[in-house]
Amino acid sequence: MFKKTGLIFFCFALASTGWSQSDSTLLSMLDEEPGKVEYEQATFKATRIINSQSIENVYKGVLDFRIAHRFGSVNGGGYTLFGLDQASMKINLDYGITKRIAIGFGRSNVEKTYDVFLKMKILRQTTTHRMPISLSIVSGTSMNTLKWTDPSRNNYLTSRLSYFHQILIARKFNKSFSLQIMPTLVHYNLIANNKLETNDHYFLGVGFRQKISKRVSINFEYTYSFNQPKNQTLYNSLSVGFDLETGGHVFQLHFTNSSKMHERGFLAETSESWLKGGIHFGFNISRVFTIKSYN
Repeated sequence: MFKKTGLIFFCFALASTGWSQSDSTLLSMLDEEPGKVEYEQATFKATRIINSQSIENVYKGVLDFRIAHRFGSVNGGGYTLFGLDQASMKINLDYGITKRIAIGFGRSNVEKTYDVFLKMKILRQTTTHRMPISLSIVSGTSMNTLKWTDPSRNNYLTSRLSYFHQILIARKFNKSFSLQIMPTLVHYNLIANNKLETNDHYFLGVGFRQKISKRVSINFEYTYSFNQPKNQTLYNSLSVGFDLETGGHVFQLHFTNSSKMHERGFLAETSESWLKGGIHFGFNISRVFTIKSYN
């Protein structure tokens, strides 16, 4: 199943390169191609809505350095200072290879996880009705690097790997409101119990951005899982927060029930519930650097 799905995504990406319009970028570096066609700018203000990828790409030759931080859950009460005693962190580096393609690398201290992704812009919304949506595809892999629980057995590197494939479909309805939907597949190479779990997990995510001032917006994202494993109590990822634009970077403050910050983690492994106080305060801070100028 995974090989077939991955092949479909790859062929889709390859076929699209001949007619893709362009990519968008972060903050004021959003690409604006010359010509008669005018494209919508800043559907979202960063390359992430909160946890999820947004439709935005880093501009060609630009490096986005991002630090994501999640504190412990607030249900720890005063003993943990409502989660502030505990923390997890992830560092991301995203780079724009071309006007359509960006790559990313990340490392999280949760399960000492490394992840990489490739993101390609297929369609870009225009200011007229010529193209009503923007569309991108993202594919990536992650690997935890914890020590093997049983070093004496035959352990394989491939057992640590998981993959995700995602389609991002977004529309900027007006100057203040943008909406994005995200059908997603997550694949595990290895699972513990074939009768109670499945290698392939399917999700449908939705996210939106609502501006409340020139530099501040409210962000929301929710992901529904179609096939939760029967031997685990897991929850759908739900996050709300604010984007604060301050010159060359975007500062994101949010609350989420997902402590893990890579796709496999927050999509398929969220183990806490908002209704039970499993809420984590966190932030993302992003700074962009022009590595190579193409002006």
